[in-house]
Amino acid sequence: MQSILRPALVLFAVLTLICGVLYPFAVTGIAQAAFPAAANGSLIEKDGQVVGSSLLGQQFTAPGYFWGRPSATGPMPNNGGGSGGSNQGPLNPALQEVVKGRVAALRAADPGNTAPVPVDLVTASGSGLDPEISLAGARYQAARVARARGLSPERVKAMIEHHTQLRALGLFGEPRVNVLALNLDLDKEAGVAGAPETGHTR
Repeated sequence: MQSILRPALVLFAVLTLICGVLYPFAVTGIAQAAFPAAANGSLIEKDGQVVGSSLLGQQFTAPGYFWGRPSATGPMPNNGGGSGGSNQGPLNPALQEVVKGRVAALRAADPGNTAPVPVDLVTASGSGLDPEISLAGARYQAARVARARGLSPERVKAMIEHHTQLRALGLFGEPRVNVLALNLDLDKEAGVAGAPETGHTR
């Protein structure tokens, strides 16, 4: 029995040391050295304080901010601890009613905008945590944000273009805009335009 038990215990201890201690420390060290921002959660700071992550969406409701994708996470939107979609199919009457309400809210916030509402502004992503909107989704909101901020539409559109991320390797994904990064950039303009620096939840 001892001839079997002792090698098994030794092997267990060695593998625990390698897999449970040395490997995690090595991977963590390499990540911190090579990709410190990503390894620490891709955090975004404002005035020395963390206000969010470039990987997690936030809910914006003030007219002077770009609004992100709807979120179906519970018990609150963009809840990183409850990532998930609504699991409602496109033919589900409940989803159709929710989408109609979201379209109506966008129309009410900008009555003069008669352009088609981009689908990503009224439908939640599968994770419920999407931090980005499509380029069309950002451009749709540009006039409303410019008006609320007292900025020229051209200036707001230029900021959208500045924050536009193109397809990976020119092939994968679609052009997109990180909502939090764009809104924080807008806040930097607030001192010039007199726009409020509140309205986002974090």
